[in-house]
Amino acid sequence: MTGTRNTRPEGTTRRRSAALDALPPQDTDRWVARRKAEVVAAVHAGLLTLEEACQRYSLSVEEFLSWQRAFTAQGVRGLRVTKVREPRTDDPTP
Repeated sequence: MTGTRNTRPEGTTRRRSAALDALPPQDTDRWVARRKAEVVAAVHAGLLTLEEACQRYSLSVEEFLSWQRAFTAQGVRGLRVTKVREPRTDDPTP
């Protein structure tokens, strides 16, 4: 027998592959809170390393860590991005 031997049980490899397939697509450009939470959970569970997640989704380490902090502090709600509202002006211009 030549070559390298896979040390993971076959079912484990299939489960990991299926779990990776369930993550947001690599080309995601619209990051809703649920998708961010899925990536944070995948890193927490050991499905992806921090480096793999950042590379896979073109994230900076700082961006991922900000997601992780927000998720830890407030759950999925902490990952929501809200619009910055422009201040009202008292002078209604037609």
